[in-house]
Amino acid sequence: MFSLNTLATDPLLFVVGFLALAVSIGVHEFAHVLSAYLQGDLTGKLMGRLTLNPIKHLDPIGTIAIVLAGIGWGKPAPYNPFNLRSRRWGPLLVALGGPVSNLIMVLLAGYALLIIGPNLPVTNLLIRFLATLVVLNAALAVFNLLPITPLDGSHIIEAILPPNHPLVAWLQRYGMFLLIGLLLVGGGLLQSYLFGGVRIILTIFGLRSLI
Repeated sequence: MFSLNTLATDPLLFVVGFLALAVSIGVHEFAHVLSAYLQGDLTGKLMGRLTLNPIKHLDPIGTIAIVLAGIGWGKPAPYNPFNLRSRRWGPLLVALGGPVSNLIMVLLAGYALLIIGPNLPVTNLLIRFLATLVVLNAALAVFNLLPITPLDGSHIIEAILPPNHPLVAWLQRYGMFLLIGLLLVGGGLLQSYLFGGVRIILTIFGLRSLI
């Protein structure tokens, strides 16, 4: 999820932000499908989701929410865990595919920005697009690593703990309510977490000068 409210005052920047978000969601979900495919599951491929075309990964309601509220989501990547080579670690690898792809996008967009940025004004739309990709993908990686169902980070907990562990069962049952509650009333805490995570990622990648 990512907010475009800060770009809403400028329609052109909103379009740039929307395109960056669509690309980021597409890459994220494609990486999930690709990870499952590489582990032997053809579900996503047969459903036409093994593609970088963001249109295939955008959720209709999530897309409308992006336009109206400035925050949205994509279609969950389909896969059958019983087709994966490893029943225990396979779902974890599928889950990690999304955040890892976002980190790769941070690297690609970030270093492209470092190379061409000095030659173009900061108001250039390509510069704005790349800068948005950097921050957005870093934020998506950090957000999705939260250990809350249905986010990707929950699969880390599920892989480490036994399937019948009370915490796993609790997260599967109440994780969505916990996530909604965090989004509704924990905005300040979530913002601090995301901002801190983005700064750490950009510092590790040598891109701290971009923020």
